[in-house]
Amino acid sequence: MTDKNAVYTHGHHESVLRSHRWRTAENSAAYLLPHLRPGTSLLDVGCGPGTITVDLAERIAPGMVTAVEVTAEALALARAEAERRGRSTIEFFVADVHALEFPDDTFDAVHAHQVLQHVGDPVQALREMRRVCKPGGIVAVRDSDYAAFTWFPEQPELDEWLTLYHRIARANGGEPDAGRRLLSWAHAAGLTDVSATSSTWCFATPEDRAWWGGVWAERILKSDMNRQILTSGAATEADLRRISDGWRAWAAEPDGWMSLLHGELICRA
Repeated sequence: MTDKNAVYTHGHHESVLRSHRWRTAENSAAYLLPHLRPGTSLLDVGCGPGTITVDLAERIAPGMVTAVEVTAEALALARAEAERRGRSTIEFFVADVHALEFPDDTFDAVHAHQVLQHVGDPVQALREMRRVCKPGGIVAVRDSDYAAFTWFPEQPELDEWLTLYHRIARANGGEPDAGRRLLSWAHAAGLTDVSATSSTWCFATPEDRAWWGGVWAERILKSDMNRQILTSGAATEADLRRISDGWRAWAAEPDGWMSLLHGELICRA
């Protein structure tokens, strides 16, 4: 989810959606789950393809989830997931996290997964999330920290990929190393009762490496990031094909291992 002043780096190519649909409440929002109860009302900001959204809806039923995205096209992805899984306790709205069209003190919990790294003003986004959260409720955010991603064995093409990603994401108005900044953004937004944690995704089995490496080998060639890199002149098509091959080479390594760090916050309203 982005605002009018930021460009979403990843886009919605099938290679991107394939990775986003892998996300569940268990692997992407475990820090939030102990705070949820049946009957909770929850706002899911930047719901993406809706796999986490529907998981959360199932946990808090009969409580309602309100799912928002910045465009109707993006929102349709989550709506389709809810329909596929027969979940009727979700409402869908197009919204900008910087100016949410909900009254003050509306929701028991407000959640955003991998959103603040893509918006133009994450501090204002947190202020709005706090505004629409009821007193005593929680604001929960989780974001990657790309500079903290680490892998073995060394693969020069993955170093190139990371440099390119930082360059393009920041040119788009985002902050790819958001995870380490979440606590500072929360303090700048006036949030004082804040618990900061971190967690990781780890890809180390042959199956996980093949999936994750294959996703990025395709994304670098076919997603919106490819077009943005080529248009900016940051790399050539040949460079990107070489990086794609590097991802597949890493995935084929029997000792291959990769860990992705995410910062997390639970903020009491």
